[in-house]
Amino acid sequence: MTTIARAAAKRRARPVEWKTVSLILGCYGAWAGLTALLWATAPLTTVILLGIAIAFHASLTHEAIHGHPFANQTANEAAMALSLNLCIPFARFRDLHLAHHRDSNLTDPYDDPETNYLDPAKWSRMRTWAQWLYRLNNTLAGRILVGPVIGQLTFCYDEWQRAKGGDWAVLRAWTLHAVGVAIVITWVIWTPMPVWAYLVSAYLGLSLLRIRTFAEHRAHERSRARTVIIEDRGPLALLFLNNNLHVVHHMHPDVAWYDLPRMYARGKDRYVACNEGYVFRSYGELFRRHFWRAKDPVAHPLWPRS
Repeated sequence: MTTIARAAAKRRARPVEWKTVSLILGCYGAWAGLTALLWATAPLTTVILLGIAIAFHASLTHEAIHGHPFANQTANEAAMALSLNLCIPFARFRDLHLAHHRDSNLTDPYDDPETNYLDPAKWSRMRTWAQWLYRLNNTLAGRILVGPVIGQLTFCYDEWQRAKGGDWAVLRAWTLHAVGVAIVITWVIWTPMPVWAYLVSAYLGLSLLRIRTFAEHRAHERSRARTVIIEDRGPLALLFLNNNLHVVHHMHPDVAWYDLPRMYARGKDRYVACNEGYVFRSYGELFRRHFWRAKDPVAHPLWPRS
């Protein structure tokens, strides 16, 4: 039996991960209950809790992309294909995120789909107001406030260029996404919650996700030292399904969220040595150090300058 065949057989034999299944059911249940039941009595609370649920759904979608909770990947994708944040087609998130996992390309302004660094040449040509926005976006406060807008506009521009070039995978993904958005909006229209309030919650969900992605990677000559460890076990770690232990996830992308803390605890010294001490003790430390102060320059500091 070949290595590929053995890996496929191992996936088929893997039991259902019921911890993750329960979270998926709970997330959809909370989403439906908040929109249909709570809005009439507690609108502000609904907006906040729904934003958290939408961010949590994205974390579960990330798990599905990496093969959880079912051995059958089609089942994983079917369970999480609906985009509750309305912004990112599932198939594009899947394809771009898996491309991001080519660690040799991490932070590359062109080949890493999730980088926040720009080519210095592109940066130097930007207008002053645009440079100001990008500098703001490189603080944690800015990433939360304007990061979703900057990220979505950049993403949609790149997707439009691909679509114009005849990329059928992009066109198909956005067509399916439009169907999913119609389903979500139809549900919201049926509930007491106004569409505008749902959009606020969706934006809040995207802002919360920017906390996770803010420090995930840094420019470094060695690819193994580009990925962060945030030693947090609080509410944000749960919201992000332990993806704050990001170097562990990149080294073991098929490992389920609930096994990452155990793996880190057993091999902490190895992981810290691997990423050359790129560690924050908690999200509190990250907020204290970088809420108003940029962690990185916008232009990639190691990129060749013409």
